[in-house]
Amino acid sequence: MAHPLSRLAEDEVARNRELLVEAGIATESTRFALVSLLEPAKAAVLAWQPGDPVDRRVRSLLLDRQTGAVREAVVSLTRGEVVADRAVDVVAEGQPPILHEEFDLVEEILWKDEAWNAAMRRRGIGEPRSVRISALSAGCFDLPGETGLRLVRCLAFLQLNKDDNLWAHPIDGVVAYVDLIAGRVHDLVDDGPAEIPRTAYDYHLDRPARTTQKPIAITQPEGPSFTVEGDVVTWEKWQFRIGFNAVEGLTLHQIGFQDGGRLRPVVYRASVAEMVVPYGDPSPVRFWQNYFDAGEYSLGKEANSLTLGCDCLGEIRYFDATVHDDDGQPRTVANAICMHEEDAGVLWKHTDHYNGSVSTRRQRRLVISFFVTVGNYDYGFYWYLYLDGTIELECKATGIVFTSAFPAGDDYPWAAEIAPGIGAPFHQHLFSARLDMMVDGLSNAVDEIDVERVPIGPGNPYGNAFTRKITRLAKESEAARLADGNLGRTWRISNPESRNALGQPVGYTLHPEGLPPLLADDASSIARRAAFTRKHLWVTAYAEDERFPAGEYVNQNAGKTGIDTWIQADRALDGADLVVWHTFGLTHYPRTEDWPIMPVDHTGFTLKPSGFFDANPALDTPAPQPQHPDCCH
Repeated sequence: MAHPLSRLAEDEVARNRELLVEAGIATESTRFALVSLLEPAKAAVLAWQPGDPVDRRVRSLLLDRQTGAVREAVVSLTRGEVVADRAVDVVAEGQPPILHEEFDLVEEILWKDEAWNAAMRRRGIGEPRSVRISALSAGCFDLPGETGLRLVRCLAFLQLNKDDNLWAHPIDGVVAYVDLIAGRVHDLVDDGPAEIPRTAYDYHLDRPARTTQKPIAITQPEGPSFTVEGDVVTWEKWQFRIGFNAVEGLTLHQIGFQDGGRLRPVVYRASVAEMVVPYGDPSPVRFWQNYFDAGEYSLGKEANSLTLGCDCLGEIRYFDATVHDDDGQPRTVANAICMHEEDAGVLWKHTDHYNGSVSTRRQRRLVISFFVTVGNYDYGFYWYLYLDGTIELECKATGIVFTSAFPAGDDYPWAAEIAPGIGAPFHQHLFSARLDMMVDGLSNAVDEIDVERVPIGPGNPYGNAFTRKITRLAKESEAARLADGNLGRTWRISNPESRNALGQPVGYTLHPEGLPPLLADDASSIARRAAFTRKHLWVTAYAEDERFPAGEYVNQNAGKTGIDTWIQADRALDGADLVVWHTFGLTHYPRTEDWPIMPVDHTGFTLKPSGFFDANPALDTPAPQPQHPDCCH
């Protein structure tokens, strides 16, 4: 019997398509923009017991390639029928994500367009097919004539040969707005030719390599310490369920820690629900560059197949992921999820001069990860679970920076020159982690904790005192917050109905990096559409239909359905079923060292137990095997 959250299998994706075709909802011109498990309500999942029936439901977002009409349909695989079907108002709600076939479509459209080819000839390019097109999400800017159209905005790069790194040759000063349904150029903006850099930077081709590195072997002769039953993973005292979908990619469900003979819940559902890459170049051909990699490009569908020895080292357990193609057929990404253990340094250490003891324990962590490629950038998402109850998320950005032409001798304020004549516009990578918290149960609360300096006075005569200021975030309007490194600001999620040995509410504390949130003006289009990026923290009362911080339909959505609109209800948070949304990420001023391929940059956050346990939960960690008889013991 399937669990309510079991990942979709190939036969289920195929059956979903069959039922929609039989019902006349999917036709030859239908494209499947999204196919995903319709997760049952949280209460139903928590109440479910093995052997209970499960109604397996699949939600599909459908685009008619001929008319541009969009439908949302729900199929019950269990009952073998369509149980819901509605038309989507693309003006009010937004467009489906960009489809794989549309990337090829725009090249065919532009290669055949005379105005576009004339713009290329003005730049000295006579062979249309040497021009490769980057089809980019259009955003929503209230430009005349765009309402209701399914658009992409297209920038171009010259590919010198089949092995060439085309990002080294930006064709600047021109952008085409392409109507994907009509199959034509809606508008062409030509700001004048710029010199095309033609130096090859083919980093991916074989070249003489250094010979100084000795092998590193990571072995576990007795196998890994985790066990896997279906989608459920047990490791040390942790237990959780693995999920995967086309939008978020990897999801973790029902994360709990075994303590005192019971599995104590910590997080009901954890994911990166959205990420946006806003660019800071206001030029006529680039002002619109803002990409929602989950909502507009479907992160999960862009997952890489990972390779042992290259992407993952050690004793690896891989999980395949089933997604779908544009025709609604199942597509399996082999080795999409990588799971393994890592040594993580010292867990604790103490040399005691009074009793003569020397104690050292090694930290270990379980790593659950996946990697995606979205155009020029590649992102790795790494969830870490530690022996001491800590949860961490690390996001890794690599790949190739998006390039532009950089005029010789020009001090262009919106981009960095990373190679002769090649610029890289300033931009950000901002992620939204959705943490459906369940700290020892459904009754949770959030406190903001700041350090507080104390002036010299009667109670602090020598001026050495400092304390902390604790503020309860009692309702949603109070819980849209910015991090503050000067105050050491953290946020503690506690359960007022569950107490530790000291009588205090048990809790977990979110430790943010506190790097800049969105830098675009608050009145800008991207600030409306990605309102979640304007604060580091949002806390909302749990609602079944509030799954994505920028709304359900992100592509060409004007910003009317995101998290900033939900909190207008100003629901009470104290002792409620809560979702914590954390915005974090990088502000990228590209360096010469980021070219021609960018070394990994890191960002993330940590969730640490704070009063959740009565003592260090890793006291029973075995002592390491010493390399010398006097070591560690």
